[in-house]
Amino acid sequence: MLKTRLWIAAAAATSVMTLAGCASGPNQNLGTGIGALGGAAVGHAIGGNTGSTLGGAAIGGIIGNQVGRNVDERNYYNQQRYPRGSGYYPDNGPRY
Repeated sequence: MLKTRLWIAAAAATSVMTLAGCASGPNQNLGTGIGALGGAAVGHAIGGNTGSTLGGAAIGGIIGNQVGRNVDERNYYNQQRYPRGSGYYPDNGPRY
């Protein structure tokens, strides 16, 4: 029982680190990690076995990666379009 939990934890940690290594922006990294952990939790709750936990982690990591990538691209676009000090997009605006 303890060996099984150890293997599940090791596999989940490995998959999170693998997926996080592919990300580039800060929100993309965060989204990948949170998505993988959330997906692992949901996969384990639904299936209750190692395969469903790892599958959930992979799917959640991919979804989180894409959501974080979208946020990073939007932030980059806003920085290019409204540079700081331009007056149109003030420094007290929203930060995502």
